[in-house]
Amino acid sequence: MRERVHAARELPGGRSARPPRLRTHPRRALGLAVAAALLACGDGHEAGAARPQQPGRPSIASRVAELLGRMTLDEKLGQMTLIDKQFLATESDIATYGLGGLCSGGGSPPATNTPAGWADMVDGFQRAALSSRLAIPILYGADAVHGHGDVYGATVFPHNVGLGAARDPQLVQEVARATAEEMAGTGVRWNFAPSVAVSRDARSGRTFESFGEVPEIAEAYATFVTGLQGSRLGGAPASILATAKHWIADGGTTAGAQYGDAPIGDAELRAIHMPPFLAAIRAGVGAIMIGHNSVNGTPMHAHRALVTEVLKGELRFGGLVVSDWNGTGDVGEDYAFAVRSVVNAGIDMVMVPADYATFIATLRDEVNAGRVPMSRIDDAVRRILTKKLELGLFDQPFTDRRFLSSVGSAAHRELARRAVAASLVLLKNDGGILPLARSTRKIFVAGKSADDVGNMAGGWTISWQGSSGDVIPGTTILEAIRDTVGPGATVAYGRDGSGVDASFDVAVAVVGETPYAENVGDLADAPVLDGEDLATLDRLRGSGVPTVVVLVTGRPLLVTDQLPGWRALVVAWLPGSEGQGVVDVLFGDRAPTGKLPLTWPRSASQLPLNVGARPYDPLFPYGFGLTYGALR
Repeated sequence: MRERVHAARELPGGRSARPPRLRTHPRRALGLAVAAALLACGDGHEAGAARPQQPGRPSIASRVAELLGRMTLDEKLGQMTLIDKQFLATESDIATYGLGGLCSGGGSPPATNTPAGWADMVDGFQRAALSSRLAIPILYGADAVHGHGDVYGATVFPHNVGLGAARDPQLVQEVARATAEEMAGTGVRWNFAPSVAVSRDARSGRTFESFGEVPEIAEAYATFVTGLQGSRLGGAPASILATAKHWIADGGTTAGAQYGDAPIGDAELRAIHMPPFLAAIRAGVGAIMIGHNSVNGTPMHAHRALVTEVLKGELRFGGLVVSDWNGTGDVGEDYAFAVRSVVNAGIDMVMVPADYATFIATLRDEVNAGRVPMSRIDDAVRRILTKKLELGLFDQPFTDRRFLSSVGSAAHRELARRAVAASLVLLKNDGGILPLARSTRKIFVAGKSADDVGNMAGGWTISWQGSSGDVIPGTTILEAIRDTVGPGATVAYGRDGSGVDASFDVAVAVVGETPYAENVGDLADAPVLDGEDLATLDRLRGSGVPTVVVLVTGRPLLVTDQLPGWRALVVAWLPGSEGQGVVDVLFGDRAPTGKLPLTWPRSASQLPLNVGARPYDPLFPYGFGLTYGALR
């Protein structure tokens, strides 16, 4: 999801253009057939359905059918409408239009950004929804992509790229479970996560949202789904509707562009980009979000072949398909054409996110004119109502405030600290300078990210793009070093390296990227250290003090020319709120175990560079990672 509206584009080839029909690649055909059989067996539900019938109570299917039979066309269209709460004209509109969902995009918190403030806001919206004729509760969603990061005081975990380096599905499940509890305590029952994109170009501003450049990591991390939802949706307290995103190939666009095209064949689509979604479906994921990218020239939001025929048909996904932010804007400037294209493609709930009255009126006209069949509307509403019932919203629509105390709890912060340590990748350690001894007499700390928790957290933290500074509670790397050294040690700090001299035993430079998300974070050229970082590192090198570099970054940065001047290089990715996890590794309380989830290029001319390419001559290969004393 994103926070601003993208300029509309015409559907390539004109309105009459039909997307090419996909053919199953021979190497994937058997696997997909077996998967479909597995998805079809079990309790009789389609993939994505999970809540069993309670004794003496009508089944979910019969309850949905009964509700659907009572709904007017406008009530159905309202259920298909998802808006950002900042665009709600008046709270009564929730019932007037029968809105199916509200969300907080990045930078859309309640007036009082506290856990209780969130709970009060969501409950107020829910009361408005329940005042409608049929009293259908809303789904409330947010991008809790690395913890419930929009909430001030929540635990902010490492972004996905760091979790990908950890190679630990159980840890990912624990992180997702903690996130689910913190979401439940604020009333937000729908998470627009996890991103299961396979990132193939580090120039993309979404690189940090990916678990890595190969599908196997994201496949193994279907545990994120079970961490959020539980073993089945609604089957445990703090069950949160998970959303696998972004269907499909948003990690494979040319130059990593957010609205770019993925010019790939069927074989590559199925071998690289589809497996993580299949794993999520098998784990019972309740929702899937469509990407802003195109595939071979056809916008995904209008790609009926890939949404209806493949996702819903071939893969038998029975859950809720939701658009990304203003997905209609990807399709064309003719709004009526865009609306009917998106709905006919198979999208069930449209993130409008602003002018909901116009969207509903337009879709009504398209249905009445026969350009959108009622069967498509009924299918969409059936899926939406099913997820609401499975989630238990009809039975417990309001916030479970038992979980308020879990938001930012000591247990969750300790888990985050452990996740940070597991995510670090040691790329260089000349002379065994790491781990540092607590008895080290004089340590100089420098760099713009050494004492900046906002830089550590990155994008999707309080706001869409994130920001530098004390935007959330947490422990910076500088604070953690000062808390860790032994008595009598001196820790000096100069952001730009000023004050360093030859009397120091070691310098720790914490440098890298400042926060960004998609669009703003997309790059035309290779990711590099900025001028401030280079000047800081030059100052440290000039002092002659051995330097340990810690990179705070959402993707590999070109450091080939600078690397010879560093004694050690540690990639901390975007660790979140718990800088102590970084320092646990620097001082040897935990050994580094992370492995690169992305190939580290040697030069800009190599981009994009992924494992398996020919030639393949990276600075550090995919899967590389040192530990103390040996190469793994």
